[in-house]
Amino acid sequence: MLVANDPETLDPRYATDAVGLRATRLVHAGLVRLDPDTLAPRPYLASAWQWLDPLTLRVEVRKDVRFHSGAPLRSRDVVETLRAIASPRVASRLARIVELIGEAREDGDHAVVIRLVRPHATLLTDLELPILRADEALSPPATEGSLDGLGPYAIVSAARGEVRLSPASGGALPRPAHAVILRTVHDENARVLRLESGRSDASVNLLSPALLPVLARQPGLGVHARPGANLTYIVVQEMRTPFGDSRVRQAISRAVDRPMLTATLFGGTAHPATGLIPPANWAHSEAPPFAFEPGKARALLAEAGALGLHVTLLTSTERLRIDVSRVIAQELADVGLDATVVPLELGTMIARLGAGDFELAILSLPEVTEPNVLRHFLHSSFVPPAGANRGRVRDALLDALLDEGDGASDDETRRAIYARLEARERQEMHLVPLWYEDQIAVTSLRARSFVPSAEGRWLSLASLN
Repeated sequence: MLVANDPETLDPRYATDAVGLRATRLVHAGLVRLDPDTLAPRPYLASAWQWLDPLTLRVEVRKDVRFHSGAPLRSRDVVETLRAIASPRVASRLARIVELIGEAREDGDHAVVIRLVRPHATLLTDLELPILRADEALSPPATEGSLDGLGPYAIVSAARGEVRLSPASGGALPRPAHAVILRTVHDENARVLRLESGRSDASVNLLSPALLPVLARQPGLGVHARPGANLTYIVVQEMRTPFGDSRVRQAISRAVDRPMLTATLFGGTAHPATGLIPPANWAHSEAPPFAFEPGKARALLAEAGALGLHVTLLTSTERLRIDVSRVIAQELADVGLDATVVPLELGTMIARLGAGDFELAILSLPEVTEPNVLRHFLHSSFVPPAGANRGRVRDALLDALLDEGDGASDDETRRAIYARLEARERQEMHLVPLWYEDQIAVTSLRARSFVPSAEGRWLSLASLN
């Protein structure tokens, strides 16, 4: 399988990059996993669960699962993992996920009782975090992936450019039929040549849309697309004048011709956004498309006194993203904003976003698995360094809706809350939604049944014949 970059770490407690996250999901398993189509939580290492009251969840742990080492899974492993993830000693990227768990205790060898400090709607989804062996949960970072796992694959070796995975028995899924090599290939032309020559079997979202029709005609290759649970958007730094004015943010939205961009530069493999929550997510609510109205955009900028303003538009160094950003910069210029595109490596961009050193940036949420993720990007308590509210949004009504959605437990109630949130965002445009991109897999014949999940994960590799 082709990947764009080496994983930063294969320790599931610390992985944050896309390759590292998806690779560790092949090696490790959580109590739940997300349905590949609906993203609803489904049993994985758990066999069942029951809410004893609004704050207390009892989870039954499977009795037929063993770690790669052969050690049986016990409730103690679950409890120690949750404690370790919350511990400052571990300083895991997952710590925020468990911060509302007040207590986790064993209820025999194969059940765990989890008690929250307050109602928290996403607990079940949060429990997809990887479960470690109890004696390894507090261990030092294991960047090469030496921690014992419960997933369908075990790590054989990890080196620059290559991670080798072997099928594992006794884990959360049946033993896979094939071993997997994750092969890092930075150059797009080299990826195409490897696929065409049969030296690689699969890639996900690694090839330009313009290449896909050509590859689809190759006799030994297949191209498969499915709607993705992701969002590409523009974030606006609201602490900088005049971006605190919603008229300016509305003007930016109305300046962008989403249908044209998705039909041309993306070749129809992306779809104009109608809100922050993509259709692949259960909480999506139907809404009309965002209007392309350059005349109205110019009028709004004139009202706000922002005509002729010079701004920078940050983007990634990927060729397609630069092309997209240049078109959007031209569209902004057409309505009176003089925009300069600044391509940045990911680390540099994240540092500038965190410091507030930007006006506009094009970003992606690659996995909108839960609508509550918006809390981290829009709630006033998550302004960096506390979270990812990089636009410095401070909106009391939005905070109230995000808090209400976080605390509600009924799906229909939550869907109504997030519909109200979407309506608020259409007015204020704190984030400017652009489009949702398809998950696109290019595969060889022997990997033709591989389909990524809605959020782009690779677990279906384990079910290839």
